[in-house]
This record gives sequence, structure tokens and C-alpha cells, in this order.
Amino acid sequence: MFANKWWVHRKRSATTTPRVFNDIAKIDSDHSLHGYFGFKFYFKPKEFIDVTPCLTKIRAFESYIKRNANQFTFPEIREHKVFTVDLSSLLADNEFHVAWADFKLDLSRNTRFVLSCMAIAMLQQVIIEEKVAVLHPRLINHEPITPLKNLKTNTFGTLVSIRGTVVKASITRQLCVKEMAFNCVNCNGSQLVEQLDGAYTIPTSCPTKGCKSQSSFTPIFNSFTVAPNWQCLKVQELIGVGCYENGRVPRTIDCELSDDLVGCCIPGDDVTITGIIMSRSDKKHNQASVFHIYINVINVVNAKSQSNGSVERITFNTADYYAIQRIHARPSLFRYLVQSQCPNIYGNEIVKAGLLLTMFGGTSVEAEERFRLISHVLMVGDPGLGKSQMLLACANVAPRGVYVCGNTSTSSGLTVTMKKESSGDYSLEAGALILADRGCLCIDEFDKMTSQHTSLLEAMEQQSISIAKAGVMCNLSSRCSIFAAANPVGGHYNKAKTVAENLKISSPLISRFDLVFVLMDQSCKKYDQLVSEKVLGLHSKLKRPLLTQSITNATGKTLQERLMATAGDTDHLEHSLFRKYIAYAQRYVHPTIALEAKEILEQFYLELRKYRQENNCSPITVRQLESMMRLTKARAKAELREEATVEDAIDVLEIMRNSFIDIFTDETDRLDFRRSQGGSGMSKEKQLKALLSCMQSRAEELMQNEFTREEIRQLAEEVGIGRETFGDVLQKLNFHGYLLKRAQNKYKLASVDF
Repeated sequence: MFANKWWVHRKRSATTTPRVFNDIAKIDSDHSLHGYFGFKFYFKPKEFIDVTPCLTKIRAFESYIKRNANQFTFPEIREHKVFTVDLSSLLADNEFHVAWADFKLDLSRNTRFVLSCMAIAMLQQVIIEEKVAVLHPRLINHEPITPLKNLKTNTFGTLVSIRGTVVKASITRQLCVKEMAFNCVNCNGSQLVEQLDGAYTIPTSCPTKGCKSQSSFTPIFNSFTVAPNWQCLKVQELIGVGCYENGRVPRTIDCELSDDLVGCCIPGDDVTITGIIMSRSDKKHNQASVFHIYINVINVVNAKSQSNGSVERITFNTADYYAIQRIHARPSLFRYLVQSQCPNIYGNEIVKAGLLLTMFGGTSVEAEERFRLISHVLMVGDPGLGKSQMLLACANVAPRGVYVCGNTSTSSGLTVTMKKESSGDYSLEAGALILADRGCLCIDEFDKMTSQHTSLLEAMEQQSISIAKAGVMCNLSSRCSIFAAANPVGGHYNKAKTVAENLKISSPLISRFDLVFVLMDQSCKKYDQLVSEKVLGLHSKLKRPLLTQSITNATGKTLQERLMATAGDTDHLEHSLFRKYIAYAQRYVHPTIALEAKEILEQFYLELRKYRQENNCSPITVRQLESMMRLTKARAKAELREEATVEDAIDVLEIMRNSFIDIFTDETDRLDFRRSQGGSGMSKEKQLKALLSCMQSRAEELMQNEFTREEIRQLAEEVGIGRETFGDVLQKLNFHGYLLKRAQNKYKLASVDF
């Protein structure tokens, strides 16, 4: 697509006939027609035999400009040569509709003509001393939004608007799109040749009398050569808003930008693009009969230009607002939202509540951009407990959710790829973290992607990804919440080990997660009965009466008890409406924390700090305090409240306590705050006792009390002693006389004798 020469974009089609001006001196002599300056800048001399219809439409838009002069800033238009036209306001103007009755039809099928009329009308308002300049109209609020799957051959030449995510952006180039001056090598004669559709077109003959040159021409880079900036984007359809189809690669389309639109977006941005559908043949691969469509962009609306910082992925109508109002009026709203998140998974309400709060707070807008505004959640535990289903539910419900699997993802697929084009230039292709910007990224099989863990450190804390390759240095935003699910090493979670030891994950990465939940398959008769009733109720669709008294705060029950569902609870929120409810809360609700709630959070944080100093336990930093503040605001946002109360803070603290209990519970089901997420699972004394007990059991089983060093190491791994600490443990057992060293790396267990 990208040519080697800066003035070459693509070869001219053999069917086109460019205009050739033989005398450059006469070109700029007259650009006015019927009193409208710049008329010949936009229309060809032979394009209109009767210019009366054209003048009528120019006057119609000129009258609209005068009636709505407050919508235009003429000094800025004069400076930047660009002006914006709000189509919703234009179509609502009755006088304009009478003067230009077929405006909608002309705009759709003859867009260039309409834009030229608009530019000429605006040019008369900003012209100074008859200095003519080319203006570029930018259309906004064009409807309807066309899905990418509907861009077929029948849309060729029409005006469309699409929404998507930028996944690739080329470098900025210069493209000759209108006219270029050429000089004859033989006679030094000059002529001007029109460059149709940006195709590099050279003269076929010299206009000078007596000169028969037909190919010896060189371009003249002067004021007659119009070469604006040019850029190509690849836009992918939005994922997660109903237009993405499972089982197929998301659709993409190339979009060509020029002039002031160049550089308005980067990979990962959500954009609304308005432009004309064009096509070109694939001559590069000897497939001239195969045509590919692209969009010649007229205007781009980027997410960054919106006041709320996010593109309007989800639009609301009157029915949606009434539905959101009915949801907000429900009793026990938070419980209803938690149960609607993943209704086919019974139990783990605290885990689902943590995921739900993270989704609500993941795209909050704060004045302090230097703080991390999002939270991350890690779920680790035995297989078959619904971790993957909860991740899929989050990806389907979130307004912007991306789901990836760890064993099929690469580092470049998560971050960003620097791709070299055929022209030798480089372009950026966005990965999953960039595409999930201002949303959530769900990573399944997190333990299978150890080589990609280092790529997540910067994104999880700094909310950005830096890249420095091939002399290109850039920084892309990745402000997304990460939901990760992992299985422990060996298939079963060993409480004698820490989270890092169970997952073989570095401690810095685990410390980035605000909430870490450990899910274990524990046998409990009452719990198993409730699960079976829930599953049977889902299949039989039975409804049983609910005890509403048990789900109110007035009962004094814990959050876990208040969120617990019953077997007959089948009234759940649909995913499409759930997605709009979350988007509404993210867009319009920005709560603050009440003073009493701040005091509770501060007291809990100070208690953790004090306990840490007294018992030398896992470090507690400001990161935990910021996590509690973010989740408290999200708790209020879930119920569309502008202030987080004491009850919200108490619920968040219970979620945090459950996370702490999962992390710091040892193999005897006792809380041991001396354990850290990334440290050793047991103290040295416990390691010695566990290894001795295991060796005694093995000695009684084999009826022998001698072990080799390798056999002892294998037993040590079974009780959670790593390779890095095995040498110290073995040395201490030998030093205290529990093991007697024999020849050839053999040890005798002193407490057992046969």
C-alpha cells in the first residue's frame, strides 16, 4: 500500500483522463464564478454546463451559516482551514430543508459535491482581501452507524459512518492528491497535471511547439504542487457490543486520512469515522480484477475528544433509561447485580462481588490522573470451580471486555507489535492490553503464560505500555482492569505454600493485584446440597419463594450471607441490559467518599500497618489503601449513588478480609500473617517439622531409615520446600542431629530404628 517515493501513492487507472494545464501563469488568473471566490478550486470547468442548481445550493448553506453564526468560529476557520458541520442541527433547520430539499440524497450519493458547496459558502465568510484558500468541511453526528459487515459493493461511493478500534497506524506521508507541476527536460517547458484520486500521473506530451518529448518530465516542487499529509489506519469492529460474532476473525477496514486528520488517533483508540467508501484493485499481487474497499475519511471523532474520556460505545434510548430506572428501584440492588453476573455458578458471592466492583470502577473519571484508577483481580484454585465461566461473564457484561487465553497468547499479542512494511517504514499493531483500554482484560490460564508476565508489570501499575524498537519510541495507554484465573501447580492448591509458590509467579506481579481469591473444592454437606439444588433449579426452571428478610442490612448478617442465592432465584438481568447499566454508571456517576467512610478505611489501614510492625508480617503499603478507596467508590457507583457511605466501606472491608484470609491461611486452616504472597509458605520451624514427619512416614512404610539426598529432596518438594531453601533445611536437620550423614550422600533418620 505504501509507495517508495513520497509523491507516489498508487498508479493511475488506465480509464482516467487527467486535466493538463499548458500554461501555469494563467491558472491562477480567475477563480471566481458568479461572485463566488474559489469556485474553480472545487469544480472542474466542464463539470457544469448550467451552474444554476449549484449556486442555489451554495446560497442555501450560506444562509444557514448566517443564521447560525454562533456555531462557527471564523478566526479559527481562517487559521486552520477547517470547519465543522453538525448534521443534526443542519437537518433540523426548516429553512435549509426548503432551500435544499434533496440534501440527504445528495449527501449520501454525491458527497464530494455537497462538501464543495459547503466549502465555497464558508469561504465567502472568511475570505480576506480576496485571498482564496481551500477549506475542508468536517461532518459530525452523521447517522446511522453502519456495521462493518454491511460494507459491501452496494455501498461504493456512498457516505457512511462506522465505529471501531484502531488496531494499526502507519507513519505520516505526503500525498499529491490534486495537481502537480512538471518541467520538460528537453525544452524546459512547464505544465500542470491533475492527480486523480492521488494516483501519480505524469504528462504524456510536451505542450511547447516543436518539442516532441513524451516521457522526459521531472516534477516541480513549488506552490502548485499540493501534497498534504497522509496516513492509513486499520480499524477493527468493536468487540463486546453485539456486533462481534463468535467463531470468526473480527472484521477490519483500511481508512485513509489527510490534512488535519493525520495523527488524530493511535492504536487502541475507539473512533467514529465518517467517510466515503472507495475501492482499488490489487495490482501488487497480480490480481487486478480483485478490488478492496477502503474509506476516504472526512472526519474522525476520537475517544480522547469526548468530555467523559470514552467513546460512546453504547448508546441509550428512552426505553433504556426507563429500564435502568426500574433496575435502580429494585430492593437489594447489589445482591441482584451480583447474582446476575454469572447465575450458573453457585457460591463464591464474594468473588463475584469483587469482580463486579472492579468493572464499575474500571473506567471511572478522576481529576487526579497521576493515580491508578483501576483495580486488578486474581482467582487461583482447583480446576472445575467456575473460574473460566466467571471470566467469560465479565467479558460479556463489561462495556469493553477482551478475553484471551494464556496458553495461546504471546507478549506482542498482549502489548504492541512493531511491523515493518514493504516500503521499509514501521507501523504499530495494538495487542489485547491496548484494545482493552478503559475496559477490562480477562486472562484465562494465567499460569501458562510465564514468559509474558514481565510484559504486564508496567501495564498493571503505570496504565501504559512503552515500546522502543527499530529507533521508534512511543507510549500507548492500557488503562484496563485485569481479571486473571490460574490453576496451581500439580492441579490442587497446597495451603502449605504461598500463592506465588502455587503458581510459580513472581512476587512483584502478584503484588499488582488488588484482590486475590483462592478457590478450593472443599467437601461440605450443607454447601453441596445448596449447589445441587441450585443446579437442579436452573435445569428445571423452578421458582421458590425467597426470604427477603435475610438479604437486608438490618438483619446484621455478613455480606457473604446477604449475597447468598437460593435454589429458586432465577430472576436475573440480561447481559445486554446489564452492559448498558454498567455503561450508564461509568458515564454519569462519579461518587465521592463520605467522611465517616474515610475514617473507617483509615482505621482499618492503620490496624494493618500496626499489626505488620508488631508481627513482622507481609508488607502493607499505600497500595492497599488506594485499592480500598477505589472499591468503595465502585460500591456506591453500583447503586448509582453520588456518595459512598459507611455501609459501602464495610462491604469493601469484608471483601478485602476474605482476600486476606485466602492468602494468609496455612495448611492447618489458621491465619498466619507472617506469610507473604511471594515468600515461603512455611516458617523454618514448620518446614523442619513437616519434612521430618514425611520422612518418618516414608521410613515406616518402607521399613528403612536411610535416604539419599535426592530422595529427601523429593520429599521436601511434596511438603512445599523449594529447591532454593532445601540445602539450608537439610543442613539444619543434620546440625541438630535429626539426620546423620553417611557416605555417598546418604542420610540416616535418627528417630527411627529398625
